Amino acid sequence: MSISTPGGPERRPTVVSTGKKPAAGRPASGAKAGSGKPAGTPRAGGKGPRKPIAPVKVSQGRAWGPIALFVAVGVLAVGIIGVGAWATFQGSKPWEDRADSISGIVNYREKDKELVKGSNHQAGPIQYGILPPVAGPHNGAWQNCMGDVYDAPIANEHAVHSLEHGAVWITYRPDLPADQVSELAGKVRGNEKLLMSPFEGLDKPISLQAWGFQLKVDNADDKRIDEFIKTLRVNASIEGPTALCNQGITATGTTPRDDVQAPTQ
Repeated sequence: MSISTPGGPERRPTVVSTGKKPAAGRPASGAKAGSGKPAGTPRAGGKGPRKPIAPVKVSQGRAWGPIALFVAVGVLAVGIIGVGAWATFQGSKPWEDRADSISGIVNYREKDKELVKGSNHQAGPIQYGILPPVAGPHNGAWQNCMGDVYDAPIANEHAVHSLEHGAVWITYRPDLPADQVSELAGKVRGNEKLLMSPFEGLDKPISLQAWGFQLKVDNADDKRIDEFIKTLRVNASIEGPTALCNQGITATGTTPRDDVQAPTQ
């Protein structure tokens, strides 16, 4: 295009060329693709160009609560399995071995084999070297042992016959506190092959007898009492599990009753 000026020749505008053209599809130099702004655009306030913001990583600690719970449950399970296995192992042992494992028990079957032969019936009072007696000669009639709780002493001669039939006889000092007497009675009352009575002159507060075995303890809550009963009741019989505990003497008193006709067993 020409530009005319009054009184002078026409002049053409000067065009400055860089000699280069922008490549097709690229923005002109100094602009970022897709930014819509030229590179280095200053931030408001005249500060330098924006720097890219790096993402912040949040560090999460271990969930110790669930881990601790899992470990506790595992330990408990192992303990339960171990106790169960031990109980199964103990239960599989012969009852004689289980009896010998009770702390403090005295096994007269090993100490005096003559004493525990059994089937030796005698009338009248009998002198026993072990008190309360655990075996030996005895009256032809047994003391009733169907979970009977006697509140007065009974005749040794009848009680020993009950032991021969597989009963466990629990004896205690007459001055044993009432709550302990009640606790012992709760173990005995209504359970066949068990009987209980006070006994004068005990060197320990409580004494348990089975045929050929004895255990003396200080308190009714001693766990060995239950072990003794569980292990020796019926098992200690030398006349078999069918030996009677009913039809026996129910009277108290330390003098044997020879006037009572004993059943034939």
